[in-house]
Amino acid sequence: MNRALPVVRLRVPTDEDAVAWHRIFDDPDVMEFHGGRSAELSVYEELTARQRRHDAERGFCLWTMVDEAGTVIGFTGAQPWPQDWGPKGEIEIGWRLGRAYWGKGYVTAAARQTLERVRAAGVAEVVAMVNARNTRSIAVTERLGMRLAEVFTTPSSLQQGHCYRLPLHAR
Repeated sequence: MNRALPVVRLRVPTDEDAVAWHRIFDDPDVMEFHGGRSAELSVYEELTARQRRHDAERGFCLWTMVDEAGTVIGFTGAQPWPQDWGPKGEIEIGWRLGRAYWGKGYVTAAARQTLERVRAAGVAEVVAMVNARNTRSIAVTERLGMRLAEVFTTPSSLQQGHCYRLPLHAR
């Protein structure tokens, strides 16, 4: 059964989005695979500022996701993998969504927009690094057509993870 995806708009994060991200990510369910709890507001302030630079320099970033009513519901986008392990320097797509919006297709809709934008910016391939227990994100990677390329152990948490890949061929 294919259902229609919701309307979601992506925008370069604003200063105000740092406050919204901090608020909607302050949920243990949302942060289960991201350290268990929300970061301090200053972390989100730095993150949104960094994303504005990424967008200006690269043409892509972690964009703020906005629903039909104009409410900030999370982020999705792409950036270079920042760790010294894994697909170092490759472009990773990712997402994080407020709990109230789970299961409605927002991430899939937004991630598809992300793929189009990074393809337009000249990116040839993307990866998604996903905790092996994160069945929701694994399902999104599969809906996007990504394929499991590697199973790894995260050095800091020693948890199993998956690296999914997707070549972005010109259309």
